[in-house]
Amino acid sequence: MRFKFMLPLLMVSVSALAAQRPVSLEVAGGAVYGTELTPDGVSGKVPVVLLHADAGPTDRDGNSTTQFGANDALRLLAEALAKKGIASIRYDKRGVGASALPVWKDENLRLDDYIGDATAWLKKLRSDARFSRLVMAGHGEGALIASEACAQGGADACVLIAGTGRSVEELLREQMKEQLPPPMQAESDRILDELKAGNTTNNVPPPLMSVYNPDVQPYLISALQHDPRKAIAALRMPVLILQGSTDMQVKADDAKALAEAAPKARLVTIDGMNHILKLVPDDEAQQMNSYATPTLPVAPQLVDALSSFVKAP
Repeated sequence: MRFKFMLPLLMVSVSALAAQRPVSLEVAGGAVYGTELTPDGVSGKVPVVLLHADAGPTDRDGNSTTQFGANDALRLLAEALAKKGIASIRYDKRGVGASALPVWKDENLRLDDYIGDATAWLKKLRSDARFSRLVMAGHGEGALIASEACAQGGADACVLIAGTGRSVEELLREQMKEQLPPPMQAESDRILDELKAGNTTNNVPPPLMSVYNPDVQPYLISALQHDPRKAIAALRMPVLILQGSTDMQVKADDAKALAEAAPKARLVTIDGMNHILKLVPDDEAQQMNSYATPTLPVAPQLVDALSSFVKAP
């Protein structure tokens, strides 16, 4: 993939209320690159939110190469926060976008590395005198990463957006049970047992290769060691759980499971919001179209709930 060099620290106008600049973070093996968005015309320190994208090749703006278009959900969310007087950092994960260094191929990626990178961002932001309250918000798989990084990086508060309330093992076993005939389901269970024990395997039937390709097995082994319910239960800071009612990827039961694991957490359900944070009816055609419509704004209720939480004393 193409490597992008950083530009000088040049302020570029995004709107009358926000300005952006490129930022980077040195990590083991290279650097990850992102965008800082800060509100203009605000004196004194401002709160800052570290935004983390969903699973797979999803970039800082919330767009994935596995989708048929751009939705710009995280970019739009960052811009909406800036209008509320809140700064943000969003970045490309290892192996994605500007952070797609040759060293970070699929077989070199681990969930623990993503958690470590997010933790390092939080510690960097904590030392920045421009910022007051430090909050991390993770979307999808980023919610699990946020819940672990918030504890390790000393965030003031943590936000989980459309985060699953089940482990990777539970999700895979449920999906395979629904989609596979019994003999192939048994093969999937066998592979999962191997991976959970920390062992890779080359014995993968062709129908399961898209899930258990040997290149992604090290990442799965890492991910299988984490449980979102245990992660959120361990947090000792204010926690906000945000879930859309028309999310076709993560269901309301997942948000409830997270809330049950952390009774002090606040759960807010956004009526009509789908997985990419847009107001879309529970209609498959409209849902698919929204994934390729960057002009569709993020749900205002989401912005209100998140900004109120971030600014809370």
